[in-house]
Amino acid sequence: MAMPFVLSPEGQLKLVIFDCDGVLVDSEATCCGISAEEARAAGMTVPAGKEVETFSGMALPGIQKLIEEKTGKSLGATWAAQTQARFVEAMQNGVEPIDGVHDMLENVVKLGLPVRVGSNSSCQEMAIKFKTTNLEHFFENRIHSARDMGFPKPRPDVYLHAAQEEGVKPENCVVLEDSNTGAKAAVNAGMACVLLRAQGEPVPDWPNLVVIHHLSEFAPLLQKALKTQEQ
Repeated sequence: MAMPFVLSPEGQLKLVIFDCDGVLVDSEATCCGISAEEARAAGMTVPAGKEVETFSGMALPGIQKLIEEKTGKSLGATWAAQTQARFVEAMQNGVEPIDGVHDMLENVVKLGLPVRVGSNSSCQEMAIKFKTTNLEHFFENRIHSARDMGFPKPRPDVYLHAAQEEGVKPENCVVLEDSNTGAKAAVNAGMACVLLRAQGEPVPDWPNLVVIHHLSEFAPLLQKALKTQEQ
């Protein structure tokens, strides 16, 4: 897999954008579990142990659409808001930091790179997640919600908006993602994507993509790129 342009000696790395769930905080099991409960209540079959696989990376409107397509039932205009309220309540107890996230963020900040977050979660959810995991000081006024914008991933809007707010071109950004949905959004935005993926799990054959298996690999990857770009 070729190194993305922005991480090559010819590139100029100027902004790091993080997904939230599965990259910074471990809330996917909680949120996907709630989504599966809702789906089963509507009559959709979600096998035990397949909750995360079924709903990972999806925004609530997409989850609603999937359930309605599978069951032929309408969940109604208030379903997404009600389910989001369940997410928010669960986040106060059911979220942990991803292993190594505090060290990783401190090391990225030491490199002098600005950081932002672009997520399918709402800003309300992210505020609680970051407070619970003691990450909020890294991202004060630097959080962007695809859900609140109304354009969830795999649309690139949230990542393009984050770059615009920083005053940086897409080709100067790198995104850290864990889901194919989010990685596609980064690629669609014209940005490089570093995909956090467990060893042995399949990886999409897309351009501008590089894979790591633990957060401890991320800052050294950026540091190496910056060093080659100084020469």
